[in-house]
Amino acid sequence: MTKFVSRLAVCTGLALMLAAGQSATAAGPTVSKGVAKMLQAAQKASQEKKYSECISQAQAASGVAGRTPYDDFIIARLLGFCYVRTGNYGAAFGPLKDALDSGLLPAEDVPTQMRGLAQIAYQQKNYDGAIELGNRAIKQGYGNDDMYTIVAQAMYLKGDNKGAQSFLNNLIAAQERGGGVPKEQTLLLVQSACVKLKDNACITSSFEKLVDHYPKDQYWQNLLATLMNSGANDKTMLHIYRLASEVNAMTGGTYLEMAQLAIEAGLPGEAQAAMEIATQRNAITDARELASGQRLLASAKTAAATDKATLVKQDADASKKPTGEADYKVGVAELSYGQYPLAVTAISRGIGKGSLKNAAEAQLMLGIAQYRAGSKADAVKSFKAVKGDPTLERLASLWALRAK
Repeated sequence: MTKFVSRLAVCTGLALMLAAGQSATAAGPTVSKGVAKMLQAAQKASQEKKYSECISQAQAASGVAGRTPYDDFIIARLLGFCYVRTGNYGAAFGPLKDALDSGLLPAEDVPTQMRGLAQIAYQQKNYDGAIELGNRAIKQGYGNDDMYTIVAQAMYLKGDNKGAQSFLNNLIAAQERGGGVPKEQTLLLVQSACVKLKDNACITSSFEKLVDHYPKDQYWQNLLATLMNSGANDKTMLHIYRLASEVNAMTGGTYLEMAQLAIEAGLPGEAQAAMEIATQRNAITDARELASGQRLLASAKTAAATDKATLVKQDADASKKPTGEADYKVGVAELSYGQYPLAVTAISRGIGKGSLKNAAEAQLMLGIAQYRAGSKADAVKSFKAVKGDPTLERLASLWALRAK
């Protein structure tokens, strides 16, 4: 995770340190006579870009007895400024932090210097210092996205994964409560901390947030991996494959399995659609699988043509029955042929009549039909109504994320 924050090193407080050098000689209190000449020489050297001489003179001043707090403050500012100019950020950190902690830094310089020092500490792998300064900036109202990132990544890199997880989860929750969108890198850092902690619930939650805010195929693939490898029964696997196909989380072999399961479930239209999607996505590359897929597609097309020709009659017959199972089945068939409004009507009719073998499954399929018909708000309501089967409830929650 260091790659993300490394971009911060480009702005490791150069503007801040320039301000530090200017403020060091601003009008105000004066230094004592014992250090005045050395500090004047240091200031002159810095203006002439003779930074090694500046450092030497400031260090000499730091050895003078009887210095005042203001003397030490100016010495620290000059040392920090000149070290920064030589690119020695590690050496600059101590003096500049002393200046920050002195209480003599102009109020307008405090936020920038505190953030800059947190960046330097992080860059120098001083993770405790980065955490301290980053948290100070946040608590005092100077925090920005970079500060939150630095604190979290410093915790992560020093091995405090629990601290990083808690810190970022609080940040994400606050952002979401305020209507904001967490940064993708923030969510990835949480996920990395969860992996280190072997916290599966947290890993799943982080991927859910990733697909919610950044619905990339790879995040969906990771999120669905457990379900895809769950060894569920055929009926449940078909439901899993429906979502996996929707979010492009399928491989060539799984498309073949999906099509075969659809055939066995009496849904040749869905089998045909699955194989056509696999073809469009060039998902099947193995020669043997490709040949099997072509045979399966041809068989599905033949069966679908026969089935689809009777669909209107099936719907009419189902609507006359007192219980809802036939309505549900014909609605699922209509859904497989892309007749989404008809599917919504038929499945809703079946749910309304009741006496369904699996009410949770019917709610799930109603939500899918509504989603594909463009009624996303209704779809989310239907997905939330799926109750009684843990796997179907899980699938429904993921479909709701997709619908949003």
